[in-house]
Amino acid sequence: MPRAPHDAPARHRRPSTRTKLLGLAGAVALAAGGLATIAGNAGAADGNLLGNAGFESGTLGPWSCSGTTGSVTGSGAHGGSYALRGAAGSSDTAQCGQTVAVQPGTKYTLSAWVQGQYVYLGATGNGVTDPAVWTPGGSGWHQLSTTFTTGPATTGVTVYLHGWYGQGAYLADDVTLSGPGGTPSTPPPTTAPPTTAPPTSTPPTTPNPTGPTTPAPGVALPVAPYIDMGAWPTPSLPAMAAAGNLKSFTMGFVTGVGCRASWFNAYDPRTGWAKEQVDALRAAGGDVKVSFGGAGGTELAAACTTVDSLFAEYEAVVNAYGLRHVDFDIEGAAIADTAANERRSAALARLQKAHPGLRLSFTLPVLPEGLTAEGVAIVRSARDAGVNVDVVNIMAMDYYRAGTDYGDAAVQAAQSLYGQLKVLYPAKSDAQLWATVGVTPMIGENDDHQVYDQADARQLVAFARQHHLGMLSFWDATRDANACTGGLFKCTNIPQQPYEFAKILAPYAG
Repeated sequence: MPRAPHDAPARHRRPSTRTKLLGLAGAVALAAGGLATIAGNAGAADGNLLGNAGFESGTLGPWSCSGTTGSVTGSGAHGGSYALRGAAGSSDTAQCGQTVAVQPGTKYTLSAWVQGQYVYLGATGNGVTDPAVWTPGGSGWHQLSTTFTTGPATTGVTVYLHGWYGQGAYLADDVTLSGPGGTPSTPPPTTAPPTTAPPTSTPPTTPNPTGPTTPAPGVALPVAPYIDMGAWPTPSLPAMAAAGNLKSFTMGFVTGVGCRASWFNAYDPRTGWAKEQVDALRAAGGDVKVSFGGAGGTELAAACTTVDSLFAEYEAVVNAYGLRHVDFDIEGAAIADTAANERRSAALARLQKAHPGLRLSFTLPVLPEGLTAEGVAIVRSARDAGVNVDVVNIMAMDYYRAGTDYGDAAVQAAQSLYGQLKVLYPAKSDAQLWATVGVTPMIGENDDHQVYDQADARQLVAFARQHHLGMLSFWDATRDANACTGGLFKCTNIPQQPYEFAKILAPYAG
């Protein structure tokens, strides 16, 4: 789904359209390939809890960085002889992290000296509100400083630094985490995704404290706008639902940091990140889809090299949130990755068998003439593997055809998809086939500067009511809420009131 940072990059804003996001590495032991708690800090006084905080060892450990983006440089350090160099580029923020043991219910101070454009400092952990701070850059060194308080069950935090897409390399030095140390847990606390290197063998499934869930048969989600959970500040789903008369959302995106599920390469879903928002929606009679993939980041089926490891990652997310609905947004290079697509199909068949009633949708690129050949192949592969595909959701956007009426094109694409599904599922009735059709336009100005406006949204709702489509959505709820002109990816760039598109779609009931 298209997305890009707004004019001044924000902490977890999605990358520019079709740009891959490969960010977080989390705190890992470079040799062991797992999270490393700095045992030497157990029970420490209020000193620096971080190991190799000034990088004076001349090596990274115990820090770890995404891919090969991190190194230690002996040129231009802030203090001493060495500093961290993060090679942020067009597809990677060069995130580096280290995990340490801490005490619950305790205040900590975090600081670092940084140099470069849009350099970020923060900390994540179970029960910790990320206190991220950043500098827009400028010449010379700048000190970033912030505080946070651990939650009642927090035993470990991951301190991280990263740059921003296309802003060039950054330097960091003299990083300090001040406060009382904790006792390392066994195993270490899992507060961030592990190393980006794919595992050489099938990883064990992380135990769920409440045991595996078997979702009750899911109620259909006739309207579930996408929401970019990587936007900053983190969107409030309950507030946006109330303002837009909505009940449900499609939350994006879970990607892969190596063969490890991650919320937009920043948070481990196993910790239940943002689950309180999901619980609030459900308490109000709504629900969520969690969407895997998207235009940015590494799609999990490409990152995991075995069906077993891929299934384990999908199931970990389903268990963490008690999901009734999952979505797989397959686009860019991922749509043509035949091996990954076959692996995904096999893993999804196992996932539905393990979780009866779990509803599943594919979100795929489309033209007015229908799915591409690669999109058809993805649906066919899932069908042949025994996957029950609840909805095929088309991204009715970005056709790059000057003069196209985007309202008419969305309806034409839905009709074309219906014809393709009729070939793929000849035994299904017309009503069943229409119920498998989902449509997601990009509201307002699209990347190609064509416009999908409120009249187009009303046209789609009327068409959906006529044929009883399975789902209506749009990209994305934050743009609808902002109702502004300016940066394309935070604004619709057309005249509208906040949540106007949400209110047009909300009455649709299938």
